[in-house]
Amino acid sequence: MRVVLAAPRGFCAGVTRAIDAVESALDRFGPPVYVRRPIVHNRVVMESLRARGAVFVQEVEDVPEGAVLILSAHGVAPEIVVAARARKLRLFDAICPLVDKVHREVRRHHRDGRHVILIGHLGHPEIDGTLGQLPPGAADVVASVDDVERLDHRNTLAVAYATQTTFAVDEAQRIIDGLETRFPGIVGPQGSDICYATTNRQSAVRRIAAMVDAFIIVGEEFSSNARRLAEVAEAAGCGNVQLVADLSELDLSRLAHIHSVGITAAASTPAQSVSALLDGLRQCFDISTEQIGDPDEGVTFRRVAIC
Repeated sequence: MRVVLAAPRGFCAGVTRAIDAVESALDRFGPPVYVRRPIVHNRVVMESLRARGAVFVQEVEDVPEGAVLILSAHGVAPEIVVAARARKLRLFDAICPLVDKVHREVRRHHRDGRHVILIGHLGHPEIDGTLGQLPPGAADVVASVDDVERLDHRNTLAVAYATQTTFAVDEAQRIIDGLETRFPGIVGPQGSDICYATTNRQSAVRRIAAMVDAFIIVGEEFSSNARRLAEVAEAAGCGNVQLVADLSELDLSRLAHIHSVGITAAASTPAQSVSALLDGLRQCFDISTEQIGDPDEGVTFRRVAIC
């Protein structure tokens, strides 16, 4: 079996920064360090941090007064920060800088008197955090071209759009085209809101999908960027796509009669998960591996100041 590894794959700079923030806080203050919601959408990462003393909570109210709290990479509404300060928590925000950029954009659009349309998945923590930057009713969320058609016609109202950083690149463009048709004069960001890591990983999958018989996406089902990678592989013509968190979720019977398989990992998936899956495949098949693409994205972010 020929195994084609997509590059880049796995951790992006924002995920690395968020994990580093929790580890640095544990080193600086000792356990427990509290984290509101999953720091990133990966169970291996969360269990590793739990083993060191991280405690994941749903809400600020679940954190003892005066404790250390880390906010996740997905970003939060300002009211969460206010609530944390009211409890006198030692607060550190691990928001991805590219998500923070979207927050600044939508606040500016609102100040300029524009109604904001967010391209993203309602209920995703990143969209929740972005909606929280605006007053109720100041934004709509769309996830498809059909959603655009259901929007109130606001030709007489100034409109702007922003995009969830982990959204599918091709689908986002179709939605943007629909918005520009429905709302002439709509304002968008300078360049895409979709982050470099999402774009690069989707592009790598698209490049490989047509040349393999099957594709394995290593990531969590509850990870938006992992699900988008699976959708991209299918849309690019690969009819045998599996999204798995680890080897235990892999349906080996679907690989029994194939000659080539592509493998990638979501931006929140650690390298060890891919290595473990490859080790499992070697136990079942005679495999050869090659890598297509450049793993070096040349992007780093300033560390969260833990002090």
